[in-house]
Amino acid sequence: MAREFSRSARVSSQIQKELALILQRELDVKRVGFVTVNEVVISKDLAVAKIYVTVLNADDQGKKDSIKSLNDATPFIRSELCKRMRLRNIPELRFYYDDSFETGMRVAELLSESKDKKED
Repeated sequence: MAREFSRSARVSSQIQKELALILQRELDVKRVGFVTVNEVVISKDLAVAKIYVTVLNADDQGKKDSIKSLNDATPFIRSELCKRMRLRNIPELRFYYDDSFETGMRVAELLSESKDKKED
């Protein structure tokens, strides 16, 4: 019987859960800010994980600084992941800013403006 999810999907889901806990409890909030892990995309060979995060309550420079701080803290985060997960090799972590939330809010705003214009 085939498995419903591939191994890379299961590993990425577990990494997302563990990263959320690590970012919430282990990292300095002042340096990183309020970060939400939106998605983890892991390569088929489990060597590289692209982590898409959203930084709330920050301007553009604050978002860039938070992503830079996360990428700088990658060795620490990776070591914490190693302690929490039972994998032979922990993937290389790369953090990226996910602007899908802002894009969605902008689309919703445009749709509501369009609806208001139709009603007038």
